[in-house]
Amino acid sequence: MSAALHTSMLSSLPLLARGKVRDNYAVGDDRILMVASDRLSAFDVIMGEPIPGKGVLLTQMALFWFDKLGPKGLAICPIHLTGQAPESVVTPAEAPQVAGRSMLVKRLKPLPVEAVVRGYLAGSGWKEYQQNQAVCGVALPPGLQNASKLPAPIYTPAAKAAVGEHDENITFEQTVAMIGADLATRIRDISLRLYQAASEFAATKGIIIADTKFEFGLDADGTLTLMDEVLTPDSSRFWPAESYQAGTNPPSYDKQFVRDWLEQALVDGKPWSKTPPAPRVPDAVIARTAAKYQEAWQRLSAP
Repeated sequence: MSAALHTSMLSSLPLLARGKVRDNYAVGDDRILMVASDRLSAFDVIMGEPIPGKGVLLTQMALFWFDKLGPKGLAICPIHLTGQAPESVVTPAEAPQVAGRSMLVKRLKPLPVEAVVRGYLAGSGWKEYQQNQAVCGVALPPGLQNASKLPAPIYTPAAKAAVGEHDENITFEQTVAMIGADLATRIRDISLRLYQAASEFAATKGIIIADTKFEFGLDADGTLTLMDEVLTPDSSRFWPAESYQAGTNPPSYDKQFVRDWLEQALVDGKPWSKTPPAPRVPDAVIARTAAKYQEAWQRLSAP
């Protein structure tokens, strides 16, 4: 496996933004080169130590799902990939930073809604349910437990937050007020179809997709387009089906291992405040996290 890449440094293209994981560069005025680094964020704080190979795995997994759900596969909706090789827009010296971990995509107008779909009750959804028996305004039946499978998948959008801030759960009605009824409805319906198709496929590989989030943008013609990453352990909660049990926190194929370690971490003898700087993540925790990402990809892509 190649050396870990915490931060890409491309001088041949203008840097647009660095996110929690991705570095985005402008390619002309109509395309973006998205480079998935090996950075890891937890509790919206970027760790100082990268997870080797994570960016390559995230990219390969996203491309896998785009292929399965986009125009070449089930054709559920248009996608942002251009089909062009990322290495073609950087210098030969910069190609190693890009190879295997990048997508060359259409430049879209992003919509300010995180399209979250939940098939199971977990995370912030479980907390909200305990308070008012609903999630993002969607009423749910009584008696559900942590990790319970929902009667049917539900759409629970969030408002996008700035880097370092938490996304805010909102109601569907609030998304209508933000982007209009037509767009809000289409995003909801497409997101539910994407989740249903992905969940059915993942189930054949022994993986439960508990929940996931999608992002959408508009192209120059106003076409609604699926963008960013899709159905990776960074944007989804993946559980191994064989160890799933309602009422417990199932082990997940993601950074939960790091989160659990951070919950116990001490900084200057006190529990970490979940604000920068993050404590140094031990090598053993990094290795275990890398193995979790790797296992998810191996299961999904197995023949």
